[in-house]
Amino acid sequence: MKILITGFEPFGEDTANPSYEAVKKLPPVIDTCEIETIELPVCFDSGSAKLLDLLDRNSYDAVICTGLAGSRTAITPEVIAVNLRHARIPDNAGYQPEWEKIVPAGEDGLFSTLPVRKMVEQLAEENLPAALSFSAGTYVCNEVMYRLLAYLKENKKNIPAGFIHVPYASETVPGGSELFFMPLGQITRGLELCIRALIDEMAQ
Repeated sequence: MKILITGFEPFGEDTANPSYEAVKKLPPVIDTCEIETIELPVCFDSGSAKLLDLLDRNSYDAVICTGLAGSRTAITPEVIAVNLRHARIPDNAGYQPEWEKIVPAGEDGLFSTLPVRKMVEQLAEENLPAALSFSAGTYVCNEVMYRLLAYLKENKKNIPAGFIHVPYASETVPGGSELFFMPLGQITRGLELCIRALIDEMAQ
């Protein structure tokens, strides 16, 4: 089996993004599953376009996208993506949408098909901060999650897919910041546990 894991490039004033920094440290094989990783641009249009182009050209058994949520104090699998793009700051292409639908005629929300509760349980067993999240926001992370799930549904590709937000890493947290952070190695370990929970679920 092959699982695609994505992270994001830096955005805003950050010089690194812990999502991709953690993703690229994942083992190339987990429980006999090949792990393929890719960095996505923090852009409303090209971020999801790069992901969907990859899905058009390749076959995967599951997709997990990851991103930074700087205000979070835990690793948080997302439950749902909403059909809305509304940006507090411009994306890396300078685009700052306000109250726009991602897909004009699309569903209001699309649920993750990852075993999100099992993922949180796995993280908690190893004493890593973890919680379910019921809002992926309205920035590029939510856009990528929504477009991913819409694409799979439209193309009748019945594979597990969804999104996980991570907090800042101690190696990348902005200087002088009082934001919560975790060591990068713990974030990577947390994502590996999420992947193992997914593999266990797929094997049943």
